Amino acid sequence: AHDADRTLRITADILPMLGVQPALGRVFLSREEERGYEHEVVLSYQFWQSHFAGNPGVLGQSVVLNGETYDVVGVMPRDFKFAPFWATKAQLWAPLVLGDRINDRDGRSLRIFARLNPGVTLEQAQLEMTAISTQLEHQYPGTNEDVKVLSLKERVVGNVRPALQVLMTGVGFVLLIACANVAHMLLARAAVRQKEITVRAALGAELGRLIRQFLTESLLLATFAGGTGLALALWGIRLLVALSPANLPRVETIGLDWHVLLYVLGITLGSGVVFGLAPTLWAAAPNLSGAMKVGERGSTEGMARNRLRSALVASEFTFALVLLVGAGLMIRSFLAIRAIDPGFNLHNVLSAVVSVAGTGEAGAGKRQLFYQQVVNQIQHTAGVRSVSAINHLPLGGDLWGFPFHVEGQPESSPTEVPVAAYRVVLPGYFKTMKLPLISGRDVTDHDTLNAPGVVVVNDWLARHRWPGQDPIGKRITLDDSASYPAWLTVVGVVKNAVRGEWTEPPDDEMYLPYLQSHDYLENPATHFSYMTLVIRSDGDPATLTPAIRGIVASLDKNVALAEVQTMDQVVASATAEPQFYVLVLGTLAAVALVLAAAGIYGVMSYSVSRRTQEIGIRMALGATRSDLIQLVVRQGTVLAAVGVVTGLVSAFAVTRLMSRLLYSVRSSDPLTFLTVAVLLSVVAVLASYIPARRAAKVDPMVALRYE
Repeated sequence: AHDADRTLRITADILPMLGVQPALGRVFLSREEERGYEHEVVLSYQFWQSHFAGNPGVLGQSVVLNGETYDVVGVMPRDFKFAPFWATKAQLWAPLVLGDRINDRDGRSLRIFARLNPGVTLEQAQLEMTAISTQLEHQYPGTNEDVKVLSLKERVVGNVRPALQVLMTGVGFVLLIACANVAHMLLARAAVRQKEITVRAALGAELGRLIRQFLTESLLLATFAGGTGLALALWGIRLLVALSPANLPRVETIGLDWHVLLYVLGITLGSGVVFGLAPTLWAAAPNLSGAMKVGERGSTEGMARNRLRSALVASEFTFALVLLVGAGLMIRSFLAIRAIDPGFNLHNVLSAVVSVAGTGEAGAGKRQLFYQQVVNQIQHTAGVRSVSAINHLPLGGDLWGFPFHVEGQPESSPTEVPVAAYRVVLPGYFKTMKLPLISGRDVTDHDTLNAPGVVVVNDWLARHRWPGQDPIGKRITLDDSASYPAWLTVVGVVKNAVRGEWTEPPDDEMYLPYLQSHDYLENPATHFSYMTLVIRSDGDPATLTPAIRGIVASLDKNVALAEVQTMDQVVASATAEPQFYVLVLGTLAAVALVLAAAGIYGVMSYSVSRRTQEIGIRMALGATRSDLIQLVVRQGTVLAAVGVVTGLVSAFAVTRLMSRLLYSVRSSDPLTFLTVAVLLSVVAVLASYIPARRAAKVDPMVALRYE
């Protein structure tokens, strides 16, 4: 199999339980969970296309996995993707032979799936599982605690649902701001044409005919806008999918379907009718004398219409402030995430998983020699500073925990035994990763099975297990004494490093010498048959990839080299999700800010144009340009201030929904709220100043003659 492909072992009833039929062939039979029948495989549609060119005769052909031959029995449909837990890249499925694992009380590596009976709720299932686990806990202490029942949908999309809800709220706010802009523009347009409407009504034109005319104009405008928006959406979706993180569930299914098209059609027609009909009815109201005076000297617009337009502008600023506060919180959170110290220097480091499973190098006594040869040859490659290996790369998606006991401290109960992240390293790992040693030494080539057992711990474990003491020379023991020496002496303490998740806080972590691990030296199990190389280079580490592949292939062409990536790429992947949310929410906030500024500019500009005569009179009576600018700017600032105040109150309530998305920032962060409020106020002043300055340039004599 290709180095990016992964195989997931499953029991025979899982695929039928999910209700998905294969596109070709069949899924597994119950007998294939038994020894001797497990060498069959089901392919994903993508693997079938990439490795077999979509050949319909693929059934019965072979795939080599870990050095063993598997017969292809089925191909899953194009849109099938197994639930993205830790095996997010699974493209092949093989039978899971439970065998002795059924009686292994310490094994916790299996995920259990079940379909509830009709009418049974998750709460009822949780109660039943709690009762079962409680009973088993009494029989087998420490092996059945914390059983939790989750829906598959919740497990797949639960982590991203809050983010999507926030983004959908942002989209709704932008839509409302745009609608408010359209509303007061159409109100202004209707006011300008009010005299025309009144004259036509006086000459016998029916209200229905006037409404049909305005609706036709409005719907034509809305249809053009909807079509343009749909075209932009097609382009925007491609960009959105391209920029989205790979671990966003079902991101590849994002697109425009008939549901979206119906929604767009409804929004287009609905907005066209509402925002075309309401101003028309307003303008066509039976007030002939008032309407005929529009534009004449001394006439003013209706206070109700002015209040409506002012309310629309204030609402725009309210929505814009909420969006900007949300984007500001996300930006601050993202900056805090990017500022996290990983503990090591991630630049100029290349990583690659090397698996000897199923090859001649997997035998006891051969793995050590093979990895030493790989490391030695890479070390002498041009451009390489240092090289080492670890079982699970930090942020690599796989994190094992191992229970341990501290010498001289009371034994913990089975449910309270401390567990440390379990790392197995070759000599030179800390030097290669530039993970500083706080005290003591690194593991060396002399830390073998024939030497006393040693361990390097992180600063967190040292401080919490031996507070106020020197941890060097202290001893711990692991539960699995068959795999490791009975007692391990602490010989070094290293700086805390990121573990499974970028934002995960420090916790107990231990580093064990590879040369003292019976499991990694001898255990035939696949999960003990691979190590992750880490290579520090003088320049761009990605350029070393061909050389690394050549070295591994020269030693054994059957050894798989997978997941070749730089540590910069690993960290970028770990922070891709919050960065994506910042990008989308920030874009929405920027659009909202522009629309709100355009709204207040439009209202102020229209207001100035309707008050030309008043401005001329004020100037004739001695008002200065500065007075007029202050008058118009003050009016716009008051509208914005009302929107900002209501926006602050709304943002305080709405941003609580974002709490799960934030890191090291409170949802009510005062600095963000204050900064956004000041920014919007400045935008309001600028948007009002431009029409105010234009008004101040009006010639009083021209203004007094204005009709």
